[in-house]
Amino acid sequence: MEPEAADCTIRLSGLRLDISGRTVLGPLDLQGNAPRIGIVGRNGSGKSTLARLLAGLIAPTSGQLTIGGVDVHADRRAALRMVGILFQNPEHQIIFPIVSEEIAFGLRQLGASRDEALARTDEVLARFDRLHWRDAPVSALSQGQKHLVCIMAVLAMRPRLLILDEPFAGLDIPTRMQLTRHLDGAGLRLLHISHDPADLAGYDQLFWLDRGRIVASGAAAPILSDFTAEMQRLGHLDDLADLSC
Repeated sequence: MEPEAADCTIRLSGLRLDISGRTVLGPLDLQGNAPRIGIVGRNGSGKSTLARLLAGLIAPTSGQLTIGGVDVHADRRAALRMVGILFQNPEHQIIFPIVSEEIAFGLRQLGASRDEALARTDEVLARFDRLHWRDAPVSALSQGQKHLVCIMAVLAMRPRLLILDEPFAGLDIPTRMQLTRHLDGAGLRLLHISHDPADLAGYDQLFWLDRGRIVASGAAAPILSDFTAEMQRLGHLDDLADLSC
């Protein structure tokens, strides 16, 4: 792994994203360099869109976004070494039918030879005590096992920062606990995006995203308390009855 002291500071300056002429994110100004950063917001606040921007998968309309000084959209090779991402649904991430092929793919993208990629794949599988999965079809795995394949594929690439885009939504408690334990033992900086305050309790730095804007930032405990209170207030309203025809 990269040394923990390596710079992977997240900097957003005047960042904005427009889709079909409508601003869906921003302008955003943000700086984070804590070991564990959380972004909390209700559904539809722009969290997953922000995750894709941070991973360099889409380009902002305007403004600047760098991680560790790297423009993650303009320099894709450097971005692959800097940032990994886990999506909520592993089916949106896995593209190969065999476990070893999925893990090796990112390594080949980084320039590893076929033999180097296969050797590194075996190292990662052995680290997770899953060498017997090498030739297993992904389709035979459970949802939690597919999440673990995604984790192994990302960790094989040795990124400095791992973005978690609500990857455990819908999983049962034991599976969440097991996958969380694997991530906690990975030694990576984390940026965890979630609508559930419980996912982010104890994080070092927190940002509250609402309607595409940062409305609060700072220590986790007070922001999560305020966020929970606001979500409970909204829960007492009847805005579900307010439909536009």
